[in-house]
Amino acid sequence: METIKTLLNHKTIRNYKTDPIDDHILDEILEAGFRASTTGNMQVYSVIVTKDEQRRKELCKLHFGQQMVEQAPVTLTFCADFNRFNKWCRQRDADPGYDNFLSFFTAAIDALLVAQNVCVAAEAHGLGICYLGPTTYQADKLIDFFDLPEGVVPVTTVVIGYPNEDPEQVDRLPAEGVVHQEKYKDYSREDIDRIYAHKENLPLTARLIEENQLENLAQIFTFKRYTKKDNVHFSKVFLDAIEDQGFMNNEE
Repeated sequence: METIKTLLNHKTIRNYKTDPIDDHILDEILEAGFRASTTGNMQVYSVIVTKDEQRRKELCKLHFGQQMVEQAPVTLTFCADFNRFNKWCRQRDADPGYDNFLSFFTAAIDALLVAQNVCVAAEAHGLGICYLGPTTYQADKLIDFFDLPEGVVPVTTVVIGYPNEDPEQVDRLPAEGVVHQEKYKDYSREDIDRIYAHKENLPLTARLIEENQLENLAQIFTFKRYTKKDNVHFSKVFLDAIEDQGFMNNEE
């Protein structure tokens, strides 16, 4: 029940105290992460811990200047990682065939499952967390920053620290918007209007529409937050990084 309570009370924290996290707490949080489900028990992921103040300042720049990277005492970068597993295979005279997109996707799933376990464990300790979106946008630069070898790609980043704020919970769509029974039931216009009604009528939404001088929330997403131009650009950056790290072999 405590785990469910932790999940239901989740808040994204963007303002942190600089108080350090005790090593034994951080170790326990990471161990909780490692108990996440993993494909074939391969654990094809790695976690890079950044605590050094100067390194966090440099990392902040790569995450588009989001100040929580400098504020929070710990930043965790979760990577899809077949490098370690491939080396183990070769040292045991087993020829690895994990240089393809499916293997990258498998490792990315593993890394994200670990990240979410870590976040739940951190919140259970009274810590705050925030996922950082620029990880995939800046994958090529993060690869250089962390000296990642072939077979390793960053897929998400989480800052962890003691909250210096108590924000309201962010809204979520109702269950009917995301749950399908037995088969996928496509959405009618009426379904879409009903599912998004609460989100569209929030005071925050009204303020964003006014600030951006647009007609509705959907336009804020498509015209301002996640534009087609940016999506195409960063998709290319990420696909190039995945290929450079040895994951796009299409030959048998």
